[in-house]
Amino acid sequence: MLLKDKVCVITGAASLRSIGYATAELFAEHGAKVVVVDVLMDDVILAQIRSAIETQLKRPIDVHGFRCDISQADDCERLIQQVVALHGTLDCLVNSAGIVRSQGLLEIQPKDLELMFDINLKGAFYLCQSALRVFTERRTGTIVNLASLAAQRGGGLVGGSHYAASKGGVLSLTRSIAREFGHLGIRANAICPAMIQTPMLDGLSEERLAGIIEGIPLKRTGTTRETAGACLFLASDLSGFVTGATIDVNGGTHIH
Repeated sequence: MLLKDKVCVITGAASLRSIGYATAELFAEHGAKVVVVDVLMDDVILAQIRSAIETQLKRPIDVHGFRCDISQADDCERLIQQVVALHGTLDCLVNSAGIVRSQGLLEIQPKDLELMFDINLKGAFYLCQSALRVFTERRTGTIVNLASLAAQRGGGLVGGSHYAASKGGVLSLTRSIAREFGHLGIRANAICPAMIQTPMLDGLSEERLAGIIEGIPLKRTGTTRETAGACLFLASDLSGFVTGATIDVNGGTHIH
């Protein structure tokens, strides 16, 4: 087991179709003590997550859930304190929570921009900041931030320019953390997924989706478990000498 007894916080995990849920399932499979986080998290959703994972793994698992509005720094700090109070430590943070909107740049209103940055960038920043307070004291810890292909190519597939900009900020944040905290044994890496089978694709017409798939070298969309596999690699000791890196999970859509 690659994450045996590691305490791993995974945000954006409420939907069973999300990358966050798939990551929680895979981490649990590899022995992690999983804490799933979402602004919608409650006892009912947590029970659904636990049932789905235990059905898949055919064994009981160690999973807890907390509600957190990641756009609020105090909420993020409270979350990390709750995790440490529960498990005594924190080993890994996976920032998978995010929103996407498809809008032309001239259509984006201030409230649209604020919401996008509040969730995608400020949320990741606040969570990293709170986790790093624990990691610096322990002189170890791993952060995996979910960015997007949009950050690399400037949008154009699903999200608008504000989405691309927010995820571009996540990439810069990740690299900054890797550079600033590497001497403490703390690693930070990013993943840039694209065309993954999540609710983010629900708004695409069949014709639009077929056209995008035609341009993907692997000729298909990706699964949430395939993205979770990249998270597992970056969270585990297999990537012990990897920090500040960006891992593409896009089927070859963007080869660079």
